[in-house]
Amino acid sequence: MKRKLEGQIAIVTGASSGIGAGCSKELAKAGATVVVNYPIAQTREMAEKVVEEIVADGGRAISYQCDVSKEEDVKRMFADTIGQFGTVDILVNNAGLQKDAPFTEMTLDQWNFVLGVNLTGQFLCAREAIKEFLRRIRREVSCAAGKIICMSSVHEVIPWAGHANYAASKGGVMLMMKTIAQEFAPKMIRINSIAPGAIATPINHDAWDTQSHLQELLKLIPQKRVGQVEDIGKAAVWLASDDSDYVNGTTLFVDGGMTLYPGFEDNG
Repeated sequence: MKRKLEGQIAIVTGASSGIGAGCSKELAKAGATVVVNYPIAQTREMAEKVVEEIVADGGRAISYQCDVSKEEDVKRMFADTIGQFGTVDILVNNAGLQKDAPFTEMTLDQWNFVLGVNLTGQFLCAREAIKEFLRRIRREVSCAAGKIICMSSVHEVIPWAGHANYAASKGGVMLMMKTIAQEFAPKMIRINSIAPGAIATPINHDAWDTQSHLQELLKLIPQKRVGQVEDIGKAAVWLASDDSDYVNGTTLFVDGGMTLYPGFEDNG
């Protein structure tokens, strides 16, 4: 039986660990050849491990170093991917980070660093992907000319005190995604977001590393479990596949109900 993403080329940014690694593995299981992006030399070994796991499972992948906040790095990553594989069909705009601080203590460097990776990085990668989608004719591997999945967060709609830079970046991702989805839908390009809730990754390890921390976190999740990277990876496969061909310009919340205002579950 043909796999849903057979013959397609995917770039996943920030894929050396966490959600990016989970998405890379699930896309590969669905048949895509995956470019596992990592930002700095220190994370190369982690990215190579993701590639090794994909290959051991029968998939195809390579690793690629690129700082998504740097325009020339992004242009080079897309040019090299196209040179090696012929094109790009799927972009998972996942790279993201946090530099938290109370608002009055937040430095301009902290603000710019988070916005540079989380929002500008998504802009730069989406722009190069769309240029490639427009350059070539639509391929038989998919109904769409190309697919972009922006990794947002429940904090595109939930305010988060002490994390103004992060929340602003995700709110920006939401409206950037919707705007470019509107612009390029007539070209058969589909652009959507996934908004994870609490997912067990290194970025939020201190939120669930002890039983007491876990119990506090679960108060925010009606489903009463912490999400796994596979939950996001499977959603990414669906959004990248023809199963979701009529889905465009929307955010898919994968959050166990975190956006359902769980503080009101006992009548407020």
